[in-house]
Amino acid sequence: MSQNESTPATPLSYRVLASYGGLALPLAAGWLCLQVFVPTFYAEAMGVSLTAVGAVLLLARLLDAVTDPAIGYLSDHTPLRFGRRRLWILIGAPLLALALTLLFRPQGDPSALYLFVCAAAVYIAGTMVIVPMNAWGAELSPDYHQRSRVSGARTLFGLVGTLAALALPTLLGQGDARDLGPALTTNLVLIFATLLLSLAALSLFVSDRNTVNLPGDYFRSALKLLSGESPFRQLMASTLLNGIANALPATLFLFFITHKIGIPERAGLFLLCYFLAAVASVPLWVRVSRSIGKDRTWRLGIVLACVAFVWTPLLGPGDAGWYLAIVLVTGVAAGADFVLPSALLADLIEWDGQRTGYRRPALFFAAAGTVSKLTFALAVGISFPLLELAGFQAGGDNSGGALMALAALYGLLPVALKLSVLWIMRNYPITKQAHEEIRRRLADVS
Repeated sequence: MSQNESTPATPLSYRVLASYGGLALPLAAGWLCLQVFVPTFYAEAMGVSLTAVGAVLLLARLLDAVTDPAIGYLSDHTPLRFGRRRLWILIGAPLLALALTLLFRPQGDPSALYLFVCAAAVYIAGTMVIVPMNAWGAELSPDYHQRSRVSGARTLFGLVGTLAALALPTLLGQGDARDLGPALTTNLVLIFATLLLSLAALSLFVSDRNTVNLPGDYFRSALKLLSGESPFRQLMASTLLNGIANALPATLFLFFITHKIGIPERAGLFLLCYFLAAVASVPLWVRVSRSIGKDRTWRLGIVLACVAFVWTPLLGPGDAGWYLAIVLVTGVAAGADFVLPSALLADLIEWDGQRTGYRRPALFFAAAGTVSKLTFALAVGISFPLLELAGFQAGGDNSGGALMALAALYGLLPVALKLSVLWIMRNYPITKQAHEEIRRRLADVS
């Protein structure tokens, strides 16, 4: 067992939290562009068909089923003297910057194959950064509430990165959903600058000295963890369904505001309002979780999102005010999604340690990373072909039936998925009290 499991938790300093969480800023800016801008950009400006864009991004994401566990394994087995988590981040970050450059600034008329190669490179390099980063965050403290602070810091910086990725193009007059090339170029500059600063702070101020305790049959034990009934599988199933529910409107947002609401020139402003609401809500969700627990707080956020979002299919031209209200409420609800699932996952490291005697945080976050990334790929891979099947045209006029399909995929399917998450999480066993008991037992053993 690591030493921090048997000693009282010390509150983490703001310098450590900021230095650790800062890396989430450039990552979030890149992921916002990848999830919201890139599919529409390649479909409208580059002329790649909707079905091809959906299939290519789904295929590229499926690589994570191999790369995430591989990077988790390598990170857990890297000698501590090299910096078990830091080393992989320092290798992956420049590769990610190069891959994003090729993806955001294609030359000529890129094909679906070009999109696949660039997207796959982004996903692989991103895995080299994100999996070790998340495992590192879980190792900063064993305390139930300190982990909410770590997750909250990572989320806040991520949301600031998302806001910056939206605000800069808007302030520079690049917020039109019909011309996304300049916005992607602006965001490349943002990502490069903040990536350098965050890597320096992470290397200087955040300790990377935690030990791990690993089974000899690493991958076989991982499959056993995934296959049996457990809170881990319960959380992963909920994360997958909730992630698809969030990714569907994110992926279809530019289509919805352009073709259903009819105000593409205000797309950047509406996205900005959504993420501002999410940023403002993060401290609230962290505070509520201290009172009623992380799992119950997350379910509360899901209910709020459903109550607001179920009305979106009824909107049309002239309903910008109502749409803005829904955007703000769902932004507040999104704050819970950004903070709490990863904090819940960190608590399962001790659950696993008490049950098996192992400590393997990178394995947990590799599995969670694969699930999280699949949500976006599945959202694009499902919605884009279905839209094309319904006769929807990304760059032209659309029939009532095509717009109805867009509204259903944007508004109704996410609500149905979130309701299923409420059902799955209804009896989640790793509460605050249960986690404290697990830590006490680990302390008695060590």
